[in-house]
Amino acid sequence: MSETHTDAILVLVTAPTADKAAELARALVEEGLAACGNVVPGLRSIYRWEGKVHDEPEALLVLKSRAPLFEALRERVVALHPYQCPEVLRLDVAAGHAPYLQWIVDNVRTSR
Repeated sequence: MSETHTDAILVLVTAPTADKAAELARALVEEGLAACGNVVPGLRSIYRWEGKVHDEPEALLVLKSRAPLFEALRERVVALHPYQCPEVLRLDVAAGHAPYLQWIVDNVRTSR
């Protein structure tokens, strides 16, 4: 089996609601910073913030993009996000289905 190397990335972003996650996804796709955003509703996040443990409903946004766009994407998420300290985590994609990886390349802008 041959491996297809790529600069594709997944970016994980939590949001207070599925609607807010969808709003973020739409903006990032329209601006060419992400090829796709999947909204996963129904998360339950338990976390420490400002010295207290919180237990809150959230939604997860999974974005598909490219490594050269990560900083611009991160900056835009932070600007649009309602949280003071939003989760924006980059996961590098080591390999994948070549036609899908090409679709990501074809559906994001080429430069910052």
